[in-house]
Parts: sequence; structure tokens; C-alpha cells
Amino acid sequence: MRNSAERRSSFIAVFSIVLLSLVAPAHAAAQNTADLFNQWLARDLWPEARSRGISEATFNAAFEGISPNLKLPDLVLPGESAPRSTEQHQAEFRAPAAYFAHVDGVVSGGRSRAKAHAATLSAIERRFGVPSGIVLAIWGRESGFGSAKIPYNAFEVLGTKAFLATRKEMFRKELLAALEMVEKRRVRPEMMRSSWAGAMGQPQFMPSSYLKYAVDFDGDGRADIWNSVPDALASIANYLAGHGWLQGRDWGFEVAVPESVSCTLEGPDRGRRIADWAAMGITRVNGKPFPAHELREEGYLMMPAGRFGPAFVVTPNFYRLKDYNESDLYALFVGHAADQIMYGGSGFAARWGEVDSMRRSDIAAMQRALERQGHDVGGADGLAGFKTRRSIGLWQGKTGRAATCFPDRDLLRQIR
Repeated sequence: MRNSAERRSSFIAVFSIVLLSLVAPAHAAAQNTADLFNQWLARDLWPEARSRGISEATFNAAFEGISPNLKLPDLVLPGESAPRSTEQHQAEFRAPAAYFAHVDGVVSGGRSRAKAHAATLSAIERRFGVPSGIVLAIWGRESGFGSAKIPYNAFEVLGTKAFLATRKEMFRKELLAALEMVEKRRVRPEMMRSSWAGAMGQPQFMPSSYLKYAVDFDGDGRADIWNSVPDALASIANYLAGHGWLQGRDWGFEVAVPESVSCTLEGPDRGRRIADWAAMGITRVNGKPFPAHELREEGYLMMPAGRFGPAFVVTPNFYRLKDYNESDLYALFVGHAADQIMYGGSGFAARWGEVDSMRRSDIAAMQRALERQGHDVGGADGLAGFKTRRSIGLWQGKTGRAATCFPDRDLLRQIR
């Protein structure tokens, strides 16, 4: 009979064999992917980069020590036909209220920095026409006023995604733009730190946005969006101005919408003069009239939670905020925080209602059902954008229900 030491030694040997049998294929697959990546760099990306004026020295410096980061999301590995991750399809459909959990921190941080950078912000507003509160709110939201850690090498992220992501062409364009930043804009490769999606610096610009909108505002000859506060703030303002920010107009107003005004009137394609919205009985929640300079201008009804939360009349500048991040709630966060930074006040007047716990895949199934009935939901993406919200309201109206313009569990069962 074997002693305990012999049994333990035998167990360790067997365990090691099993472990190697599990690890070896994964290691081999990763090594194979790295080899294919290096071939792709040499045979595919480098010829195009060279044709665009990128030097061999710049190309080699950018990719020195770089290998694919297989932990990034939305990758299709060699030999596979779809991303391994199903997170998007199983993600929870969250209540809009959750998005505003950190607004107080952005407001308090914005107020203190408004004083610290008053001269710079004033100069930026004069040059670009974008209010300082808007710039500060974006700065706070995107990078915690420059304090957020930006952990990734941009060439690792963009290279991996240009080689393996489902949107290869988009990331290839951004990767070539990143090389141009090094070659033509005097950005050192080691400065190129990004998010997991490739967004860089305090404004969280993609490389193509850097090339178009990054500004040297401190006069040192280089647009440094990583370390220079003046450059970062001016670049944010230049981005908005370049997308058509209307100087002198507000972003929007929280309003009370009477029951006589249908929530299906929401959307940027259903605009009316703000005076016309007022004539329909829509009023500002703070009791003040709409500003005189806004009354003759176009505004749009926006109800991000349908009848279960605050409502707004927004201006075209709201959609310039969406150009920065394609999300109603993002634009609302920035506009609302900016108002508090500049004018004081606190949270929304109306409460966000409770939202049923649902998966995004359930919302997507409901969207497909609405599409089959002829509704334009804006795509079955599992997100309740304005087209989905008003399609729900139109379906409710056609079936004799009160229009709420927002999904709940009962609606999921009824519409599907």
C-alpha cells in the first residue's frame, strides 16, 4: 500500500497533466492569434499606413511589444463566426434614474473647477461659443475632471479591434488616425492611453476626433488632451462647435406635459416652435416662462421614461450633446449638470418612476414584434429610444390603452 507522500505525488502529477491539457490549447490559440496579428500588421496594415505617409519608424514604435488583447469585448477569434460574449443580449434593461447616480459629484466638482479655471473657460466660451457649464459637465462625466485612470495602450486596443472586432473597418480607420497622430501631430506613442474602446485623454476622443477637433489652447505647440487642462477643455468646446452648437441657445428645459398632449409627439422629427408647445399647455416646472429668445425657435418634446419620469422641451443643442455620446440620457445628464454648475439648483422636479426588471433581449424581442406590425422602432437593439417609446405609445393608443410610451412586463407579454 502506497504511503501518503506517494499518493500526494501521484495526485500532483495527474493534476498537472489535466491542467496542461486545459491550458495548452488556450495558450496555443492565443499564440496562433498573435502570429496572425503580426502577419496582418506586416502584410495588410503597414502597406496602407505607408501609403498615407506613415514612416516605418513611427509604425514600429507604435506596435513595439503589442499583441492582441483577447480580453476586450466584441471580438471574433480566428476560426469562429461570432463574438464569444453574449453580455449585450443578457444585459439588464435599467431604469433611467440609475444613469444620474453620479450627477451630484459632477456638479460639485464642476463648480469648484469653474472658479479654478475661470479665465480659461471664459476665453474658451468667447472663442467657441459653448457655455462653460456644458464644457465642465462633459469633462466631469468623461474623465472625472481628468482624474480617471485610462489604463490601456491605444495601439493595443485599436489594433486588436481592427483585426478581430465585429466592426473592423471602423477601428481600422481609427487605428490609421492614431498613427497619423504620432507621425504628424507630435504625439508620443507612450502618451496614447485609452479606454477599452479606444477613446483617449480627458475628453475621451477617438483618434479621428482628435485629428479634427483637438486644440492647442495653452500655446505649447501640441494639443495635449491627456495632461493639459486648457487643451482638453478647448477641445471639448471645439468638438461641439464643429458639430453645430448654436451660440446663445439653451439646451432644453424640464417641463410639465398635460395629459392632453400625447407622449407620441416626442422626437427630433416632430419639432414645433417652443411658443406652440407652450400654447398646448406645456409649462416649465420652475414656474418661469420660456425665455423670449427661445419662443420663436424650434423645440422638441423629449420624455426619456415616457409618462414615468421627467419630461423636457429640448433645442437643437441637445442633439449636439448627443453627437458627443449617442444617448438621450447622456445629453440630459450633461445639460442638467451644466445648469446646476452655472445657475445652482438641484435635481429634477419630477420623480423617476419604478421600472420593471427586464433584459435587453426582451426589449429587443418586443421591438421586433412592433416592427412586424409596421412600427419604426429605430432598430431592435434592446434600448428604448424615442422611436421605440413613441411606437409603444402608438400601439397602446390603437389597442385602447392609455399611452405611457415606455415598456413594462405586461406590455412585453401583450406585444410579443
